[in-house]
Amino acid sequence: MSLLTRTAATEPARLPLPGRRVVRVGPVSAPVPLRAVAVALAACVAAVALALVAVCQGDFPIAPPTVWEVFTGGGTRIERHIVLNLRLPRVLCALLVGAALAVAGALTQTFARNPLASPDVLGVTNGAAAGAVAAIVLGGVAGSYGVPLAALGGAAVSATLIYLLAWRRGIDGYRLVLVGLGVGEILGGFTNWVLIRAELVDATRANIWLSGSLAGRDWGHVRPLATALAVLLPLALAASVALRLLQFREDTARGLGLRLRSAQLAVVAVAAALAAAAVAAAGPIEFVAFVVPQIALRLCGGSRPPLLPSALLGALLVVGADLAGQVVIAPRELPVGLLTAMIGTPYLLWLLLRRSRRLSA
Repeated sequence: MSLLTRTAATEPARLPLPGRRVVRVGPVSAPVPLRAVAVALAACVAAVALALVAVCQGDFPIAPPTVWEVFTGGGTRIERHIVLNLRLPRVLCALLVGAALAVAGALTQTFARNPLASPDVLGVTNGAAAGAVAAIVLGGVAGSYGVPLAALGGAAVSATLIYLLAWRRGIDGYRLVLVGLGVGEILGGFTNWVLIRAELVDATRANIWLSGSLAGRDWGHVRPLATALAVLLPLALAASVALRLLQFREDTARGLGLRLRSAQLAVVAVAAALAAAAVAAAGPIEFVAFVVPQIALRLCGGSRPPLLPSALLGALLVVGADLAGQVVIAPRELPVGLLTAMIGTPYLLWLLLRRSRRLSA
């Protein structure tokens, strides 16, 4: 019997997993989850449709053909100003913020193996908010990059502190959540103290920013956020390889060649940077990082939240919530953070009730 015949007889046939199709490009092949691809495409189409509605909607309605004419260089001077300088930056900011928060939540929930471990629950968002408010009130920082850098610094400090306090020969998901809640409360208290000591004008600016609103967002907010996502999203996709191994026991992950501490630090750093970039652009928009990855997990199946569907569903949620905030009590606006909190709070209560029932059963 030849070597080829013996190998074929002794090795089991490698069949694609249910719901996956193997795609082969030259010598490289990989299983593609069909449900995740379908969810991602549907979310992308819905997000683009809502974005178009948001660009057309307002005190000065503009028809979709006119919007397309503006995009191709036509339209009147007023139409170009409204579409390109007022509405388009806000819509793009909503899409990018939703994608950043959702991917950050998917990373932290997969890393901690806990659906409660999102950046806003863990205190990373509070750290970014504390850094940005301190920059606005104490430092008088202005410009497109001052507040984002301060938010990134605050998120980095809070994420490092949470990681060090939660480390006990490894990271336990529930200990990470409890430590994150405590650190988040401390940072929230620091933010309140800064606001109390601030001048009225600075405190008003900071409070408007803390409400999590996309009103008044311009290209100065979009460019830093787009730059950050252009760097961080590929890093998040690259970290998904390490995340697969982090789902095993630590000894198993090390046996498979994973440098455990380096991989954990990389995942935490990318998630914190994504949350900081989103918070710096639009303020702390609550519960997007918490809810969206779990929705993506239930729509796509599997054992961990998928990154790309999460990003597209997050963009869809934020642009939809911002559009709803503009039309619910028009001509006034509701902050997008208020609407996402109205969605996320009942889900959090339901998840906690479900967990308590499982533990008592």
